[in-house]
Amino acid sequence: MRREMYGSRSQPSSATGPQPNGGSRCIFLDRDGVINHDSETYIKNIDEFTLIDGSCEAIATLSRAGWPVIVVTNQSALARGLIDRMTLERIHERLIEDVRRCGGSITDILFCPHHPANGCSCRKPGIAMLLEAASRHGLDLSRSIMVGDSARDIECGIRAGCRTVLVLTGNGRKALAELTRNGMKPDAVFDSLREAADWLVGL
Repeated sequence: MRREMYGSRSQPSSATGPQPNGGSRCIFLDRDGVINHDSETYIKNIDEFTLIDGSCEAIATLSRAGWPVIVVTNQSALARGLIDRMTLERIHERLIEDVRRCGGSITDILFCPHHPANGCSCRKPGIAMLLEAASRHGLDLSRSIMVGDSARDIECGIRAGCRTVLVLTGNGRKALAELTRNGMKPDAVFDSLREAADWLVGL
């Protein structure tokens, strides 16, 4: 089976691979449960895509502080036939525009379209999306930060060599209990992306 990792709205990059020495830093953000409200039945259309209060403002805060923001998101709803590629692109266009209106920007959005049973390397906690972003944009993953609301987000960040931040929106409280049981510890925990952004701008 051919397996691909898709990105949208990326900026051209001449980088040929991750750059651990002298590369740029960035903030990686999970999408569902961090930027927008998650759903147990998946986000299937633009009407179901509702932003968490303060998330766009948080991204704008990061942008003003010089942090590039890259969204990395598992979207198995594609493989499950619950959403098509065009609808997903429309949702991401809407997100980019909402963030722009708040005075921020999103450098890139990468998503894994595969079913969990496929065993791909891009579905978090796999790190292929982060490696691809590092290649495209000349990033130093050791200087970058992964922000998520699930245990797999934090595991992904740790495996990629990033610092990690757990937010307690979405599945964050459940993830914190799971991470504690498994002996994994994020570098910081905040109630929301907005609170995390206020801390991140001081780094």
